Amino acid sequence: MSQAIISTKNLRKTYQMGNTVVHALQDISIDIHKNEFVALMGPSGSGKSTLMNVLGCLDTPSSGEYFLNGINVSTMEDGDLADVRNRQIGFVFQTFNLLPKLTALDNVALPLVYRGMGKAERLEKAARTLESVGLGDRMDHKPNELSGGQRQRVAVARALVNDPAIILADEPTGNLDSKTSIEIMTLFEEIHAAGNTVILVTHEPDISEHAHRIIRLRDGLVETDVINENPVKLLQQA
Repeated sequence: MSQAIISTKNLRKTYQMGNTVVHALQDISIDIHKNEFVALMGPSGSGKSTLMNVLGCLDTPSSGEYFLNGINVSTMEDGDLADVRNRQIGFVFQTFNLLPKLTALDNVALPLVYRGMGKAERLEKAARTLESVGLGDRMDHKPNELSGGQRQRVAVARALVNDPAIILADEPTGNLDSKTSIEIMTLFEEIHAAGNTVILVTHEPDISEHAHRIIRLRDGLVETDVINENPVKLLQQA
């Protein structure tokens, strides 16, 4: 198999809460390769959100190493981390995190502003990306004019617009009904089929079954790391 796109070695993260030391991550060593579709699972307090924050370069470990595309990012300063994050990782959140006063098009184009891309070019790229997630007819709508599923599609388009190698999705169906959840998971299957590495944080077993590999955390440790031999495949059903 090719070099791991994500590799953590003895990753630990501790927090001081008053007089208590919380060991959120304890000795996490995992490799995730290009074009894997991985679900991170675990009960509340298991460390999955902390691990996602570290993998997404939103936080740094207390000790251990994190290599992203062969580069040790675990000791980077915030500015360098932000640059890596913007270029290599696309985020999708449960609460969409869209700016309410911006149209769908402007929300998707926003990451390209930080890349220094000219306005005409970034709007053209954002439009193409919105079309790719089935929202070509909703570009001028603001978030409050869209359904929950449409808002999540805008969020997915925003995650994709920088052509990141990795898509990190934190409970992306948590605020959606069952029918819309299926639509969004079909979209993630399409993203994976196009060559992206997808890491999905979820507490829902039926959502994790779409992944090809399921990593379960408990008390800041990897409890199990198994290949899903029969992942749910919505694309074949469509």
